[in-house]
Amino acid sequence: MEIVAPAGDYNKFIAAVKAGADAVYLGIKGFGARRRAKNFTFEELRMAIDYAHLRGVKIYLTLNTIMKDVEIENLYENIKKVYEYGVDAIIIQDFGLLRFIRENFKEIELHASTQMTISNADEINYLKKIGISRVVPARELDYESIKKIREKTDIELEIFVSGALCISYSGNCYMSSFIGGRSGNRGMCAQPCRKEYNYKENKGYILSPKDQLFGIDEIKKLKEIGIDSIKIEGRMKSEEYVYEVVSYYRNLIDNLNKESNVEKIFNRGYSNGYFYNDKNLMNEKYASHFGYKIGEKISSNRFKLIDNVILGDGITFVDKDLNVLYGYNINRIDTINNKNLKEAKKNDIIVFRNNLFENLNKVEYIYKNYDKLVLDTINKKIKNLDKKVGINIEILAKLNKKLKIKISYKNIEIEKEYFIIEKAEKRATTKEKIIEKFNELGDTSFFIQNIKIENDENIFIPLSELKNIRREIIEELENKILSSKKRVANIKKIEKFNEKEHKKLKIAVLVSNDKQYNIAKKYLENKKIDKIYFKQIEIANEKHINKIDLYSELCTNFYQLINNKNNKITLDKNFNIMNSYAIKELEKIDKIETIYLSQELDKENIKNIKSEKINKAMVIYGYLKGMYIEYPVFKDKKIEFKNDNGDEFIGIKNEIGNVEIYLKEPLNLIPKLDEIKNLNLDEVRVDFIFETEDEMIKILDSIENMSGEYRGYNFDTGVL
Repeated sequence: MEIVAPAGDYNKFIAAVKAGADAVYLGIKGFGARRRAKNFTFEELRMAIDYAHLRGVKIYLTLNTIMKDVEIENLYENIKKVYEYGVDAIIIQDFGLLRFIRENFKEIELHASTQMTISNADEINYLKKIGISRVVPARELDYESIKKIREKTDIELEIFVSGALCISYSGNCYMSSFIGGRSGNRGMCAQPCRKEYNYKENKGYILSPKDQLFGIDEIKKLKEIGIDSIKIEGRMKSEEYVYEVVSYYRNLIDNLNKESNVEKIFNRGYSNGYFYNDKNLMNEKYASHFGYKIGEKISSNRFKLIDNVILGDGITFVDKDLNVLYGYNINRIDTINNKNLKEAKKNDIIVFRNNLFENLNKVEYIYKNYDKLVLDTINKKIKNLDKKVGINIEILAKLNKKLKIKISYKNIEIEKEYFIIEKAEKRATTKEKIIEKFNELGDTSFFIQNIKIENDENIFIPLSELKNIRREIIEELENKILSSKKRVANIKKIEKFNEKEHKKLKIAVLVSNDKQYNIAKKYLENKKIDKIYFKQIEIANEKHINKIDLYSELCTNFYQLINNKNNKITLDKNFNIMNSYAIKELEKIDKIETIYLSQELDKENIKNIKSEKINKAMVIYGYLKGMYIEYPVFKDKKIEFKNDNGDEFIGIKNEIGNVEIYLKEPLNLIPKLDEIKNLNLDEVRVDFIFETEDEMIKILDSIENMSGEYRGYNFDTGVL
């Protein structure tokens, strides 16, 4: 089982490799789902590829965002550089980018990002058919679902086992985009899930899950069912975090049940995520690094320790409701028995001077949020350790014959002959001395795994010559390993996109219940609208695929598309189609008649997207869905809440118990319908979610005279 580790910059990359990662995923500046991470320059990426390949580690490049036409086309030179230099795979989300890479860089492996929200075996098997070699499914899958998928697929599967969880399905979260113009699907998420919200006269982090951390039992289960790879989240976290979590899983995979120190480096609470359908997923108290509890109050200024502290540790004082009152770095330690200590141990009573700390009477607990000993130990390991790979050496040293040396690593071999070996006049060169000289591999990335020597007893080989031979042959091996990964790219294949003829713009309506349908039906009968769609379940999670309507003309997931019983179908907006390349790729599926474009597009980019066969469409009115959540983040059927910036939201549970979060103020482009008619579209749609019959009538009637209160959201400004 492979460990795939995160690297947000070069130092984190080194930490991941030294900790025992088999592969590292990373991004280049400006691209990928963590564009806010420091990421890599091309020179750093070349260094990383060489460093990794000499140590048997793979490099996976993240390009897992949705892109516009011009962004895909401008990527050619950048991909060409890393493709030719030997990057092992590219992780993608966008179907247009998939097409572009497959057409231009045929030898590279493509991995489907968790951003694709792939949640069942049918979708995975479809991706295999179109050129994907590995899938990272949605993190919302439980163990039984993962097991079923493994039984029904033979493609490589990679499962997230640790790190931050998005509360919304990745790839189907638009909250950051709609309220701030920063698209999580384009790597610029402002993390609204980690903000406090006011609801029912309460305040808390109601959308903030704990981090995921699988243990030995979960790893054993994944190994038993044949999962190929486990993945660690953390490109935005520290190099110490990366080292600790990678080494933790390295030990678990190697059957060493090592205790984790991860929570001592970063801690907002941990759970098993969705693996066991955990009911303890959320942490409403705090959303960022909080530390871990090390002391409890026993009197006004005295606390009993439940863990050690040393000078230099960082601590916070916390009240009974886990509100942080203040914190500081420990520069003095007093106990009831001693003063000015360097450390205090578990069960000691630590004393704080009242005159130095405010509101000690409100403090109930002490938390440690900076563990100096743990971090110093990890940094020492990162500095002093290195990952090395084993090589095999065969040496033939016979009197009056040429010295022969064969060195091999995996399927790479180098065999060389040198000078004729002479008889020793004084001291003979022993087998032990030859082994000693070849073991002096110093700061190379190798160690000798096996060495076989056939030698005569009374021979002489100058030790200085052995040293030179070792250095030269190792250097040749390094060059051969690196060159074996290199490729040559073909000349850029340029696609020409034609635009179909557009007829009269059709008006469609989406309804959520029978009452809404009855109102819409009257408008259909009076030929004021052209089509009615029913709202669908957005994600086809393996555990509830039997709830997916395969007779619906409107498709919201690939399972519904692949297995649909209709001859003509429409793809909904959550497919997030943003470029002509994606439409061209989807033209291969004959039954697709219409595609609703991404709601993250502005009007200029909508107009630039071309389609030769498929109808293009967009939503012109409707409550904007910011999140689609597998977990019941609230108990009620419907709630309203808001953030400190005044943004207001409505949360509902759908028919299968999943949570949908909507912005309270709906999109309304109807007043600009004249402008929309010039965007080369074939269909526009009005979406009804919460509207009453009277509200529906008012909105539908406004289409004729293009009236109403305009709310443009991304239509005017687009997204980062």
